[in-house]
Amino acid sequence: MMTKHIPPEWAFEFHGHKCPFMPLGYRMGKLALAYLGIEPEADHGFFIFPEIGEGHPQACMMDGLQASTGATYGKLLMAKTFYGKLAATFYHPQKGAVRYSLKPEFVDQFGKFEFFGYRKKGIEPSKIPAAAADEVLQWVYDQPDDVIFKVEAKPDFKFTPVKGSFNKAKCSICQEYVFERYVRTKDGQPVCIPCSGYEKQVLIER
Repeated sequence: MMTKHIPPEWAFEFHGHKCPFMPLGYRMGKLALAYLGIEPEADHGFFIFPEIGEGHPQACMMDGLQASTGATYGKLLMAKTFYGKLAATFYHPQKGAVRYSLKPEFVDQFGKFEFFGYRKKGIEPSKIPAAAADEVLQWVYDQPDDVIFKVEAKPDFKFTPVKGSFNKAKCSICQEYVFERYVRTKDGQPVCIPCSGYEKQVLIER
């Protein structure tokens, strides 16, 4: 069996190299769209919450998720939870939510491939021999969906996106525009976060 959800060549060009995790993200996204009964997102109505963190190569999954679903980081439709897991929750306000994760048994099988021997030595994916990359990619394509993915409905999942706004103010110090959600006040004047002296905080809003 070979999956029908093989990334187009442009997705590999966008990602920059051939590896198995971008195609896994692509496939996960396609399956989630089918599960929820929706099409790739053209605007701002569908959201993905990858549980991937930082400092591990499996984060390549996120480029596949974006390529297959249209829920891109640039459209503010993707927000990492930083759980450090190989999973993502997909949410549509009218269709509900579903979580896909890679089964541990499937992940364990990766260790036998030469591709990951190169990666553990610190060799970048684009420098790995094509034969090694093609071998693991073909193996991934040949695995059935139920061997790879655990699927969980999430009927209680809720998310309220930040309301969009075109309103902005000019920072009184650097004179650059700042959108209203990020405007701070210093000496009674509007300022941007860098000029405010406040410690910048990264917030994940649910």
